[in-house]
Amino acid sequence: MNRREPLRIAVIGTGRMGADHVRRIDRVVSGARVTAVVDIDAERAKAVAAGVDGCTAHTDPAAAMAAADVDAVLIASSGPAHEAALLTAFEHDLPVLCEKPLTPDAASALRVMEAEQALGHRRVQVGFMRRYDTEYARLKALLETGRLGRPLMLHNRHRNVASPPFFTSAMLITDSVAHEVDATRWLLGHEITAVTVLRPTPSAGAPEGLTDPQFVVLETDGGALSDVEIFVNCGFGYQVQAEVVCERGTARIGDGHALVTSTAGRWGGTITQDWTERFAQAYDDEIQTWVDTTRRGGITGPSTWDGYAAAAVCEAGVRALESGVRVEVDLVEKPALYR
Repeated sequence: MNRREPLRIAVIGTGRMGADHVRRIDRVVSGARVTAVVDIDAERAKAVAAGVDGCTAHTDPAAAMAAADVDAVLIASSGPAHEAALLTAFEHDLPVLCEKPLTPDAASALRVMEAEQALGHRRVQVGFMRRYDTEYARLKALLETGRLGRPLMLHNRHRNVASPPFFTSAMLITDSVAHEVDATRWLLGHEITAVTVLRPTPSAGAPEGLTDPQFVVLETDGGALSDVEIFVNCGFGYQVQAEVVCERGTARIGDGHALVTSTAGRWGGTITQDWTERFAQAYDDEIQTWVDTTRRGGITGPSTWDGYAAAAVCEAGVRALESGVRVEVDLVEKPALYR
């Protein structure tokens, strides 16, 4: 790759997330362009490619990654397809931004991690975009100063207007709480050692058979506790909030009070309705950072280890949900490549 030329990217998966990334790279991010898109739905891939100059459409990820005009890969396909795409990218030694989950389970994440170690260098950045959100970044920076003392507890709230029709009770953990799992590990600098899931009576607004909301408790090796209220059918808006309680103070983000109006005897503001609005800036910054570091020949951000650790914690979380008991998290020793 010529570092003076734009990074040429193949986007795998052209659903809502993938198509949004194609738009972002084409219209927002500098120093990159989309040269290929891939989807098992050929017509959808063609429709997305038609909106980008010089972009080709494929149904086979391997064919796109073998193309001469592809320098890097962004994986936004469904989780079960990630392992094969990542291993193919490794065969071409291509840098990858892989949307979460890295893979759907710890065993497949371990296989990906072992394959990356065999390359001898990092190639993967996992798409935990909250690390690029301005509020989360400020909270992380504050904690790193030590001014508030040692973190004791982290309270997280994660609410969606409504869940997709295919959502299962386990997916509240694997698709939603996965973000808080990574945020907990990143903000506190701790690994998660055990998970407990408490189940209040389901909301009347939840589809039949869906355990929603859930209350998840994460124990860490640093002695802190992190809890997550996950409520994916709250009905009123999309909210992501976090409050860290430390020895000498607290800090909170996510209140969303950037604009408060007072009129006609009332005061108030608005609540965002989905993640594309709430985290638009974070996605823009995440992709821009990946492009910039990749063009310089480096890799930063959440690693394959972070993706593996999140998968292992989520697996324990699903077992805790199904069993009703506390489940310990079993992690392998962290390889040198990720230290």
